[in-house]
Amino acid sequence: MLYRKTTQRQHKKKQGRLRKRVQTDFTLVSIITILIIFGIVMIYSSSYYYSIDMHNDSAYYLKKQIMWGILGIIVMIIVSRVDYHFLNRFAGLMYILTIGFLILVLLVGKEVKGAKRWLALGPINFQPSEFAKLTIIIVTAYLASKMIDHLGKYRMILFILFVIGIPTALVGAQNMSTAIVVFSIGMAVLFVAVPKVHKLLIIVMPPGLLGAVLGIIFAGYRATRVRIWLDGPWTDPLGAGYQTIQSLYAIGTGGLFGIGLGESMQKRGFIPEAHNDIIFSIVCEELGLFSAMALILLFVLLIWRCMVIASNCSDINGLLIVVGVMSQIGLQVIINIAVVTNSIPATGMPLPFISYGGSSLMFLMVEIGLVLNVARTSKINRAG
Repeated sequence: MLYRKTTQRQHKKKQGRLRKRVQTDFTLVSIITILIIFGIVMIYSSSYYYSIDMHNDSAYYLKKQIMWGILGIIVMIIVSRVDYHFLNRFAGLMYILTIGFLILVLLVGKEVKGAKRWLALGPINFQPSEFAKLTIIIVTAYLASKMIDHLGKYRMILFILFVIGIPTALVGAQNMSTAIVVFSIGMAVLFVAVPKVHKLLIIVMPPGLLGAVLGIIFAGYRATRVRIWLDGPWTDPLGAGYQTIQSLYAIGTGGLFGIGLGESMQKRGFIPEAHNDIIFSIVCEELGLFSAMALILLFVLLIWRCMVIASNCSDINGLLIVVGVMSQIGLQVIINIAVVTNSIPATGMPLPFISYGGSSLMFLMVEIGLVLNVARTSKINRAG
């Protein structure tokens, strides 16, 4: 009788561990859900007049973002259920496809405002640079985890940097700020994986600084943006400094609690396409500094949750995947808000989960699915 009770207790304990092992990280899911819902609300508010003007439908961008949000959630659930190690089998294929897409967009890409960043796939505009971010996360994490015992050697670090450098250069031909994000994702993964970080810095810093200087010198509009940022946007209020000035007006008008949801004046033609990269200024104008800080806090909580998951990963591959996702989201948030507040020169960078964009949201949801997948086998869920 005592043996039977002991066996039953052991069985229940084992079942409890199994249930915990397949748990979903509802803290992360809750944060992402709030961000997506908030983004949809702000996209509708910021695009209302623009949608009527361009498409004769005030809810045009709202309906499209809801569609992408639903698809993104479905994809996130699917990815969270497929073992992330399985994706390593397709790392090479993903890398080849990424290079192919990035070359293709330079040759036959859809040109918008003088930049080729999209491939028109029927009714869908696909942005290969977003695919490149996901690919760099998976490929770099896979290579670093496979070569973890040899990453103290210069040639191994150089090999992975070469793998990162090709898509970075191709993305840089389209958008320098996105190229910085792509390269930084790979660097973040290597920073965690390489045992002697000074070797990584010795290799990266000289060509990195040279590339940044050459990128500014040989691209006139980038040099203009830097000059406008240094001299102040009011030196060219109707030209290169126009959007920055209107963004600062929006932030200043909002005050502490904003002028009210839907009441923004800057979105009524003063800020072009306010639902895109500059949407944070509309958040500040309509909902005020208090809500803007709450949004930033949500992103901080998201990064914190990723850090918790990363610190409890069951293997190095999962750890590096989470680090890659965390670095991408964190860097994009910093760059976007810094641009809107004129803390750095103007550049195109969407605010994750908030700015309008199907490609951006879909690939972000795939990445969150990967993080949830890693979390399901982490020490948190395996604890007894």
